[in-house]
Amino acid sequence: MKRKVYDQLLKWKNEDKGSVAVMIDGARRVGKSYIVEEFAKNEYRSYILIDFARVENEVKEYFLNYKTDYDALFLHLSMHFRVKLYERNSVIIFDEVEFFPQAREAIKYLVKDGRYDYIETGSLVSINSNVEGILIPSEERRIKMFPMDFEEFLWAMGDDMMMSYIRDCFTKQQPLGQALHRRAMDYFRQYLIVGGMPQAVAKYIETKSFERTDRVKRDILDLYRADIRKYAKGYESKVVKIFDTIPGQLQKHEKKFRLSALKQRAKFRDYESSFLWLEDSMVVNVCYAASEPSVGLKLKEDDSTLKCYMGDTGLLISMAFDERTIASDELFRKLMLDKLEINKGMLVENIVAQMLRVSGHELYFFSSYSKEDSEETMEVDFLIRKPTVSSRHNISPIEVKSGKNFTTTSLDKYRKKFESQLAVSYIIHTGDWKMLDDVICLPIYMTPLL
Repeated sequence: MKRKVYDQLLKWKNEDKGSVAVMIDGARRVGKSYIVEEFAKNEYRSYILIDFARVENEVKEYFLNYKTDYDALFLHLSMHFRVKLYERNSVIIFDEVEFFPQAREAIKYLVKDGRYDYIETGSLVSINSNVEGILIPSEERRIKMFPMDFEEFLWAMGDDMMMSYIRDCFTKQQPLGQALHRRAMDYFRQYLIVGGMPQAVAKYIETKSFERTDRVKRDILDLYRADIRKYAKGYESKVVKIFDTIPGQLQKHEKKFRLSALKQRAKFRDYESSFLWLEDSMVVNVCYAASEPSVGLKLKEDDSTLKCYMGDTGLLISMAFDERTIASDELFRKLMLDKLEINKGMLVENIVAQMLRVSGHELYFFSSYSKEDSEETMEVDFLIRKPTVSSRHNISPIEVKSGKNFTTTSLDKYRKKFESQLAVSYIIHTGDWKMLDDVICLPIYMTPLL
C-alpha cells in the first residue's frame, strides 16, 4: 500500500546522506515495518532487516561483542543474513528496536562510521519504556506514522484521481457538484467505517465485507489492551478504564472527558499520567482546552480539561458496538447508508480530530460556561493556527456538524468575542462546499487540506 511517509523517507535519504538515522514511531499496526521494508527494497542496492522481537540471541550478541569493531560487526551481520552490504548503498533496519535498546544506543557510533544508512521502527510507548541504562542517540530523527489518511485509503481503493480533484476544488473554493460530492462521500463513509489501519483496509479490499474487516479491528483492539497491561506498569487499570470509556464519553453532547465516569470524585491529577500514556502510545488523540485563540495556543492550554478521541475512527466504531458479538454486515451497511440510529456526531468529530492530527495540527478546543451571561456559554470544537503567522487573525475556529440542519450559535458568539484574533472560520459538514455569510462550510473530506 502506498503511504506518504515513503516520501519523507526518500527526502531523508537524499538530503541527509547517512548523517542521521531515522526512527519511525507510531501506534501498533499502523504499517511501520511494511513501509520501511518496501522503501529498503526499492531505494537501496541491498538491505538487512533485523526484527529484534524475533531475532536469535546470536545476533544481539554481535552488538555487544563488537561495540568498537564495526568491520567485524558488519561481517557477522552480512554472513548471518546472507546479504552483501554496499558502502553508501545499503540500509540496515532495526525493526521493533524497543526489544533490544542496546542496538538503539549503538546508532550514535554507527552513524558516525558512515558506511550505511539506518532506519529504526518501534511502538512509541515501549520505546520510551525501554531506555533505562542506555544513551539516547542525538543522531536520530523521529518521524511519526499514523493510520492511513483518506487519500491513502483512496489510493488503496484504486482511485488516484479523486483527491486531486478535491484538492483543486478546495484551492479554487468551489463545490465538487452533486454527482462527484456523492461519490466522494460514498468513499468517505467507507473510510469512516473501515478506518485507516492497513490490515483492516487490506481485508476490506480483499473481501468487501465490513464484518470480516471488523474482526481484524477487534484483534487490534485486543492487542492494544494487552500492551496497556504490559507497559502501563503501576496504573494499567486506570489506563484500561479510560480506554474502554472513550466511546461512552464521545457519545455525550458535550464531549469533554468526565472523570466521574471512572470514579466518583475522581481528580485529574490522579489520572494525568494515564492520559499521557495513552497520548504517547498514539492510540488516542487528546484535545486540550485553550482559554483564548492566541497564536501560542499551548501557552493558553488548560490540561485539566480535555477531550479524548480514538486515533483511528474505524477502531472507535468497533469499540462502540457490543464487543461480545461481531457486528454484522447489515449493521454496517445501515451505518453506511446513514440509516442507523446512533450518535453520528461522535464519529464525525472523531474523524475530524484524526484528520487534523495526521495533517500536523495539535488539537485544541474552546469551552466556557456562565450561569449569569448566556453570551459567555459556548463551545467550539477545534482551533487551528494558520500556516503563516501575522500580527492579528491567526486562529481558525472549526465547528463540526454531522446533520444537514444545524445552528451556529456557539461559533457566532466566539467570533463576536474574539473577532480581532480570528482568521477564517469553518464549519465542517457532510454537504458540499459553500459559503454561509463569511463562514466557509467545508465538506468533511476536505479536512486534511486545512
